[in-house]
Amino acid sequence: MRISTNQIYDQNMRSIMQNQGDLAKTQEQLASGKRIITPSDDPVGAAKVLRLTEEIDELTQFQRNNDLVTGSLEQQEAVLTNITNSVNRARTLVIQAGSGALDSPDRKVIGAELEQIKLEIFDLMNTQDADGNYLYAGYQSANQAFEYNPASAGNAITFVGDAGVSFVQLSNSSKIQSTSNGYEVFENVLSRFNFSVDPASTAVVNEASVKQQGTFDTFFDKNYDPVNAGNNDYRINFLASGQAELVNQGTGVVVDSVSYTSGQPFIIKGMEFDAMAVPGDSIDLSLDAPEKKSMAQTLHEIQVVLNDSSIDSFELQEAISDALVGLDNGLEKLSLERASIGSRLNIAESTYESNLDMEIAAKAQRSSIQDVDYAEASTEFAKQETALSAALATFPKVANLSLFDFV
Repeated sequence: MRISTNQIYDQNMRSIMQNQGDLAKTQEQLASGKRIITPSDDPVGAAKVLRLTEEIDELTQFQRNNDLVTGSLEQQEAVLTNITNSVNRARTLVIQAGSGALDSPDRKVIGAELEQIKLEIFDLMNTQDADGNYLYAGYQSANQAFEYNPASAGNAITFVGDAGVSFVQLSNSSKIQSTSNGYEVFENVLSRFNFSVDPASTAVVNEASVKQQGTFDTFFDKNYDPVNAGNNDYRINFLASGQAELVNQGTGVVVDSVSYTSGQPFIIKGMEFDAMAVPGDSIDLSLDAPEKKSMAQTLHEIQVVLNDSSIDSFELQEAISDALVGLDNGLEKLSLERASIGSRLNIAESTYESNLDMEIAAKAQRSSIQDVDYAEASTEFAKQETALSAALATFPKVANLSLFDFV
């Protein structure tokens, strides 16, 4: 078969160009560390690499989310720890204020320290994160969670945020609460349950107070009716048998009865009465509607009482009892929130470890598909370089061949 000169040149040029292309590709693989440079190198492998890269990017974002939520929860835990320490100090001062050995100036000194603690707690309830967002303001995080207005006719310290809470995605199937609203953590705290005596009662009531708080709380929880206010009205009837009988005026049910001697205190359902009464007399009373207030508001109220020189001993003790119950209920609320934060931190930590394991596995799988085998590629590079050198060296010799060389 006759081979033209053009065919010889074309064939050798194609061979040289092919060798150069293969060499350049191997060189690029060695330089980049990747076996798959373009999808055409391995279409199936390239598709798998794309899916694995998307999975790794998603896991990386989840880990960033985890870092952010962990930092936020740790900050909230620090805030609650500081508030707990401050409230415990305030509780000690409130108990101290109830001592009969203190006079009005002494109580005012305690009141001054309680005011500083109150302001400290108020500031902590308005804590901001690194971005300037108020942690406990709900979705209104650009504004303060609590406001302080000492001239207010109602509570001086009030929650002005909303009930919103944020969640952060930590994995495809897991998300945790990253914030709590200030109402649930600080203001949704029950005050001391109490009752009020109708001054129009026929019996002469010298003093009436909650003597056994636990007993009264049980009675209150069981009997308070938030729907029908009439069921919260009670009457103590003094009978000729020497009994004091507690009757629900709304239902007519006799709740309890105890022995009574006129002029001597008696206790019924945790309520103590010091009254003068004869058979046929009665005491009308009502269960007060439950109130909820923050511990900062509770401290504000007891501070005002301690600064009032005209307050009598009975009112002082009632105010102290109110404050102690409010602070104890608030501390219990803080304890529950700290436990919740702890559980969320545990979930975040375990999810972080799980995501890390999945990320390592995905990277290893991607590497096995995508990354170049340096030993194999180096050998191939040397072989291709030798082939190209040989082609470049032999082509001129082949191109110069002539039949006259063999004549």
